[in-house]
Amino acid sequence: MTSIAADPDWTEQGPARAYWERAGFAELSESAEARRDALARILPRLKIADRCTLDGRFLVVRGDLRTYRIHLGSANILMEPDNSYLCIVPSRGKAGGKVFLPFEDDRLTVILSKALLLAADAEITDPSILRQIGSGRAG
Repeated sequence: MTSIAADPDWTEQGPARAYWERAGFAELSESAEARRDALARILPRLKIADRCTLDGRFLVVRGDLRTYRIHLGSANILMEPDNSYLCIVPSRGKAGGKVFLPFEDDRLTVILSKALLLAADAEITDPSILRQIGSGRAG
Protein backbone atom coordinates (compact mmCIF):
# COMPACT_ATOMS: atom_id res chain seq x y z
CA MET A 1 0.00 0.00 0.00
CA THR A 2 1.32 3.42 -0.90
CA SER A 3 0.13 6.84 0.10
CA ILE A 4 1.32 10.43 0.07
CA ALA A 5 1.12 10.20 3.87
CA ALA A 6 4.35 8.21 3.82
CA ASP A 7 6.08 10.73 1.54
CA PRO A 8 8.17 13.15 3.64
CA ASP A 9 8.76 15.31 0.55
CA TRP A 10 5.06 16.03 0.00
CA THR A 11 4.77 19.79 -0.42
CA GLU A 12 1.42 20.32 -2.14
CA GLN A 13 -1.07 22.68 -0.53
CA GLY A 14 -4.87 22.56 -0.38
CA PRO A 15 -7.04 19.46 0.12
CA ALA A 16 -4.22 17.04 -0.72
CA ARG A 17 -2.03 18.65 1.97
CA ALA A 18 -4.84 18.30 4.54
CA TYR A 19 -5.09 14.60 3.65
CA TRP A 20 -1.32 14.20 4.10
CA GLU A 21 -1.48 15.82 7.54
CA ARG A 22 -4.43 13.64 8.67
CA ALA A 23 -3.06 10.38 7.25
CA GLY A 24 0.51 11.07 8.32
CA PHE A 25 -0.51 11.09 11.99
CA ALA A 26 -3.63 8.87 11.90
CA GLU A 27 -4.68 5.97 14.10
CA LEU A 28 -2.41 2.97 13.68
CA SER A 29 -3.03 0.24 11.11
CA GLU A 30 -2.50 -3.43 11.97
CA SER A 31 1.05 -3.33 10.66
CA ALA A 32 1.78 -0.19 12.69
CA GLU A 33 0.35 -1.89 15.80
CA ALA A 34 2.72 -4.81 15.15
CA ARG A 35 5.53 -2.26 14.78
CA ARG A 36 4.58 -0.80 18.18
CA ASP A 37 4.73 -4.27 19.74
CA ALA A 38 8.16 -4.88 18.19
CA LEU A 39 9.41 -1.53 19.50
CA ALA A 40 8.16 -2.37 22.99
CA ARG A 41 10.46 -5.41 22.90
CA ILE A 42 13.42 -3.70 21.19
CA LEU A 43 13.60 -0.35 23.01
CA PRO A 44 14.67 -1.63 26.46
CA ARG A 45 17.77 -3.16 24.83
CA LEU A 46 18.94 0.04 23.14
CA LYS A 47 21.43 2.51 24.58
CA ILE A 48 18.79 5.23 24.09
CA ALA A 49 16.14 3.33 26.11
CA ASP A 50 16.10 5.98 28.85
CA ARG A 51 15.28 8.65 26.24
CA CYS A 52 12.38 6.78 24.60
CA THR A 53 8.79 6.00 25.52
CA LEU A 54 5.85 4.64 23.57
CA ASP A 55 2.81 6.90 23.80
CA GLY A 56 -0.22 5.81 21.79
CA ARG A 57 0.62 6.26 18.10
CA PHE A 58 4.07 7.67 18.77
CA LEU A 59 7.59 6.83 19.82
CA VAL A 60 8.57 9.79 21.98
CA VAL A 61 12.30 10.56 21.92
CA ARG A 62 13.83 13.05 24.34
CA GLY A 63 16.82 14.79 22.84
CA ASP A 64 18.97 17.46 24.46
CA LEU A 65 17.49 20.22 22.29
CA ARG A 66 13.86 19.12 21.92
CA THR A 67 11.47 16.23 22.37
CA TYR A 68 10.26 14.41 19.25
CA ARG A 69 7.17 12.33 18.52
CA ILE A 70 7.73 9.79 15.72
CA HIS A 71 4.46 8.43 14.31
CA LEU A 72 4.54 4.63 14.27
CA GLY A 73 2.52 4.42 11.06
CA SER A 74 4.16 7.00 8.81
CA ALA A 75 7.49 7.63 10.62
CA ASN A 76 6.69 11.36 10.38
CA ILE A 77 8.06 13.49 13.22
CA LEU A 78 6.46 16.23 15.32
CA MET A 79 8.61 18.35 17.63
CA GLU A 80 7.52 19.56 21.04
CA PRO A 81 6.55 22.02 22.37
CA ASP A 82 4.85 23.43 19.25
CA ASN A 83 4.07 20.21 17.27
CA SER A 84 6.04 21.50 14.30
CA TYR A 85 6.89 18.96 11.61
CA LEU A 86 10.51 17.82 11.27
CA CYS A 87 11.47 16.60 7.82
CA ILE A 88 14.26 14.02 7.87
CA VAL A 89 14.60 12.11 4.63
CA PRO A 90 16.53 8.82 4.67
CA SER A 91 19.62 8.90 2.49
CA ARG A 92 19.01 7.42 -0.94
CA GLY A 93 22.65 6.43 -1.27
CA LYS A 94 24.07 3.10 -0.17
CA ALA A 95 25.91 2.94 3.11
CA GLY A 96 29.34 1.34 3.27
CA GLY A 97 28.11 -1.66 5.23
CA LYS A 98 24.82 -3.30 5.99
CA VAL A 99 23.58 -3.86 9.52
CA PHE A 100 21.48 -6.96 10.04
CA LEU A 101 18.17 -6.27 11.74
CA PRO A 102 16.00 -9.24 12.72
CA PHE A 103 12.88 -7.92 10.99
CA GLU A 104 11.79 -7.01 7.50
CA ASP A 105 9.81 -3.87 8.24
CA ASP A 106 11.50 -1.00 6.42
CA ARG A 107 9.37 1.55 8.29
CA LEU A 108 10.56 0.15 11.62
CA THR A 109 14.14 0.57 10.40
CA VAL A 110 13.43 4.22 9.52
CA ILE A 111 11.76 4.86 12.90
CA LEU A 112 14.69 3.36 14.79
CA SER A 113 17.28 5.29 12.77
CA LYS A 114 15.38 8.55 13.38
CA ALA A 115 15.14 7.75 17.11
CA LEU A 116 18.88 7.11 17.34
CA LEU A 117 19.63 10.36 15.51
CA LEU A 118 17.20 12.47 17.55
CA ALA A 119 18.24 11.06 20.93
CA ALA A 120 21.64 12.62 20.16
CA ASP A 121 20.22 15.81 18.58
CA ALA A 122 22.97 17.98 20.08
CA GLU A 123 25.42 16.13 17.83
CA ILE A 124 23.52 16.69 14.56
CA THR A 125 25.53 18.67 12.02
CA ASP A 126 23.14 18.75 9.04
CA PRO A 127 22.21 22.44 8.54
CA SER A 128 18.72 21.68 7.23
CA ILE A 129 17.81 19.57 10.26
CA LEU A 130 19.38 22.04 12.69
CA ARG A 131 17.42 24.90 11.14
CA GLN A 132 14.17 23.02 11.64
CA ILE A 133 14.99 22.01 15.21
CA GLY A 134 16.06 25.52 16.18
CA SER A 135 13.12 27.38 14.61
CA GLY A 136 10.56 26.50 17.27
CA ARG A 137 12.61 25.68 20.32
CA ALA A 138 11.34 27.00 23.63
CA GLY A 139 13.60 29.10 25.76
